[in-house]
Amino acid sequence: MVLLKGEPKPQTAARRQAPVRELDLERYRARYGLQAVLLSNLAIAGVAIFGVWRLDGDKSVIIGVLTAAFTAVSSMTTAYLGIKAVSNTAQAMAQSAPSRDQTPPTPPLAKSLTTPAQ
Repeated sequence: MVLLKGEPKPQTAARRQAPVRELDLERYRARYGLQAVLLSNLAIAGVAIFGVWRLDGDKSVIIGVLTAAFTAVSSMTTAYLGIKAVSNTAQAMAQSAPSRDQTPPTPPLAKSLTTPAQ
């Protein structure tokens, strides 16, 4: 492509995109956070299934593997949902809070602790 003198350069796709809005950013965080938790849970379940398959029927060890896998999956899911709930609550409180642009009232002058000499 030949540019003439004084002709502006064409913008790349990255420059043409609008900035990410706050709502879109929250959607991305929620979507990819949930995907990370789901993929981690699937990985834990896959390792547990592979471990049970390789143990060839040793009941006590299978119970231990399944218990550990269940604990890991439930802990990770609970942590994600708890953090997400707290984040949503904090964001809602911040949006509904009154603006902090007002200056605080000045305190009254402190009285002297010493008494005047008589």
